[in-house]
Amino acid sequence: MLEHAAAFEEQARAKWPAYHEEMRGIAAGAGKQLLDIVALNVRTEINFGLFSDGCTALAWHTEQRGWLAQNWDVGCSAACSRCSGHVHPHTNHDQWMGVQKQNLIITKITQADKPAILQVTEAGIIGKIGFNSAGVGTLLNAIRVHGVDPSRLPVHLGLRMALESSSVADALHKLESHGMASSGHILLADASTSMGLEFTSSTAAHCVPDAAGRVVHANHLLGEHPGKTDMVWLKDSRRRVSTMAANAGILGGEPSWEDVGGLFADEQYAPGAICRRETPETGSGTLFNIVMDLKSRKAVVRLGRPTQVEETIDLEL
Repeated sequence: MLEHAAAFEEQARAKWPAYHEEMRGIAAGAGKQLLDIVALNVRTEINFGLFSDGCTALAWHTEQRGWLAQNWDVGCSAACSRCSGHVHPHTNHDQWMGVQKQNLIITKITQADKPAILQVTEAGIIGKIGFNSAGVGTLLNAIRVHGVDPSRLPVHLGLRMALESSSVADALHKLESHGMASSGHILLADASTSMGLEFTSSTAAHCVPDAAGRVVHANHLLGEHPGKTDMVWLKDSRRRVSTMAANAGILGGEPSWEDVGGLFADEQYAPGAICRRETPETGSGTLFNIVMDLKSRKAVVRLGRPTQVEETIDLEL
């Protein structure tokens, strides 16, 4: 892992010195080596999507609201050695989930001449899921497509770059000008619009809002990516997209906070549902849900599965 991280560290030092400095500061503060922190921030690129991130995501713009919401799911993938019948260091999936839950943090970041940021991330990772004082928000879906290019932007640094942007258009311009280092999907939104940026290490595609102003995404490619093969490593991904779209369509044109939050408590086709339980078959379970309204720059974070909420946190900028 550290050997792979070293290539990205060199690129960050040369191309994104502010992010390099921040990772260096985190390492110093935590008493870790710099490459340990870089490895966390490029773990998606190192693992080729082996671990799941951000399973079901929704952007929905109405007259009154700019919704951006998702369940964040994490766990061993279907390719996990334990799930394949081999020895694995985790004694069980619940233990892995419990350990990972302790790593979740909420950070508020203020910088000169940049929007303030509120995000839910993991300790040591500088960009993740959240929104900023300009009303720009980000969500993340892992997608497993072979290929990594260390000369391009790692996804978690890309999320941070998007959260330092003034609009969806600004964020898209930045991310596409650098190109992304591996595969994934970042759902971008601001107070007035949304756009899904789907990418691999050499291609990119946009997921535009439908007639109702919605973008729904999960863990497979929706756009065209010539020469790339999607592993569709979470086989229930397509069903979650169709379920979310159908459920949202029932709510009418101006859903409430409770309505949007309720979409992520859906347990149809459990355990591989929108609100997931981790099993060897599903590969991941829901650790938290976030619902943002980018028009009011407010968010509600529910820790735990939406059907078993452990704590609720209100965020506002």
